[in-house]
Amino acid sequence: MSKYRSIVAQLADGIRSGAMLPGTRLPAQRQLAAQLGVDLTTVTRAYTELKRMGLVEGRTGSGSFVRGVPAATAPATTADGFDLSMNVPPRPPGLGDRVAQGLAALLAGPDGAASLGYQSSGGTAGDRAAAAGWLGRRLGAMAEDRVVVAAGAQSALFALLDLLLDRGDTLACAGLTYPGMRAIAAHLGLRLAGLAQDGDGLDPDAFAALCRTSPPKALYIIPTVASPTTATLPLERRQAIVATARRHGIAIIEDDAYGALPEAAPPPLAALAPEIAWHVASLSKCATPALRVAYVAAPDARAALPLTAGLRAISLMASPLTAGLATRWIGDGTLDDLTAAIRAENRGRQRLAAATLPAGAVAADPDGNHLWLALPEGWTAVAFTAAARESGLLVVPADAFDVAGAPPRAVRLSLGGVPDRAGLERALLRLSGLLAWPGAPGATIV
Repeated sequence: MSKYRSIVAQLADGIRSGAMLPGTRLPAQRQLAAQLGVDLTTVTRAYTELKRMGLVEGRTGSGSFVRGVPAATAPATTADGFDLSMNVPPRPPGLGDRVAQGLAALLAGPDGAASLGYQSSGGTAGDRAAAAGWLGRRLGAMAEDRVVVAAGAQSALFALLDLLLDRGDTLACAGLTYPGMRAIAAHLGLRLAGLAQDGDGLDPDAFAALCRTSPPKALYIIPTVASPTTATLPLERRQAIVATARRHGIAIIEDDAYGALPEAAPPPLAALAPEIAWHVASLSKCATPALRVAYVAAPDARAALPLTAGLRAISLMASPLTAGLATRWIGDGTLDDLTAAIRAENRGRQRLAAATLPAGAVAADPDGNHLWLALPEGWTAVAFTAAARESGLLVVPADAFDVAGAPPRAVRLSLGGVPDRAGLERALLRLSGLLAWPGAPGATIV
């Protein structure tokens, strides 16, 4: 791949993954050219291409800034392309009808008028009670005043980091972690300490070693069907991590975005150590990202109060309509039905991927929305991502998740964004053909 295309690929992937937020200023062109050891014209050409793609804008006298992902590149399927980059669940049949019927019933009910106005920043008593019951299946019985309702997991995570850490503090996490967390940490001026991991997830010995030498302020962890690696921490590792965190007085921020998908999984860390753990669970992966509802189980009712204040400053409140719909779905069993349908479709799509992609190259959880694909010799993750894009496939390179400085040759594939299995099979076959190439192909020149 040419140097110019490599720069474009890396910056575009950072923007599309969320690692570079809208408004982020790009390095000055001369500065970047010096850092990379390339000609200024190479960087200028790359910035021009990013502007043409709609990802970057130039501001006279100020430099170049991230615009974000334009609507035209949003997920789904085009006539000749497939988006395997956005980690969304497959859409359950009849979801639109369920949303319409649920909202109509909510508005016709006794609390319908209240759903059209302002509500408490941490959620109404009814919403928090429903959330406590749903979370209690995995965490154990809890009082509703421990629960805070947020406008999605991203705002909840931002508020938690802002509450628990100060600028310059260290947040421990897996060496490959959620790009949204990278973006929050950069915005808040936090240091990320990437820890070793393997097929079973984060290495508890690496966490213990860090705590002995340079204790972090908190640990961020996705314990179940982790993104991107799909690893689920065994119970023994969860217990070891909890013991280390207790011994050193370290808070745990548990991102359980995928925890509702497996029919059987070890208990969450917040069930093992509720006094030091903050548990974040959203409905984006087990129902639909359109709800933008997340629930946070705080260590106790007193700890929930400053989190609620932080969320009030960030987003004021979760949408009363979507929060009320989530409460209704928890109560009438619709949420369980949607999760079961997503789980079943995930299993079918994972079987299809296992049958199509090279044996031994895929790490996956049968109930998960995504998989982790190891690349053969001759490919880097960024080069493969760029080549896949030229073939009409959007994937996410390991570099987008890396905080340890040593990204593996791998990409994440999300299986839920393609509307049906026939389209997914076409995408996977195209991807399999690309993997069979002996090395990174050159760019198309016309």
